[in-house]
Amino acid sequence: MKFKYLLQPLSLLLALLALSGMALAAEKPAFPENLEPLPEALPPPGASDADIEEPQVTIVKKGEEQVEEYRMHGELYMMKVTPSHGVPYYLMREDQEGGWSRLEGPTPPPVIPKWILFRF
Repeated sequence: MKFKYLLQPLSLLLALLALSGMALAAEKPAFPENLEPLPEALPPPGASDADIEEPQVTIVKKGEEQVEEYRMHGELYMMKVTPSHGVPYYLMREDQEGGWSRLEGPTPPPVIPKWILFRF
């Protein structure tokens, strides 16, 4: 019986809160008249286009075939050979001792470990 008397004022209070919330939502907030847009964001430190180094490409014609040499820091690491007939292929640097491997498709060649275990 006591809950019946508590329920009626509580529901009335909730209805009043809901109506006051609607009235507050209907009012538009007042913004100051002297607002200005924010300046553009600065890039993060150390990130610039000058930091990205591109390879140096040298094109050499040997007869009817064309060889494009790709160098980074002065070191030759890849060559693209375009024969006069046929499909172009790539020669990739396999190791520091001058080994080259031929790359002709979407899958790279298998990497064979060349560890030096003993040297006499």
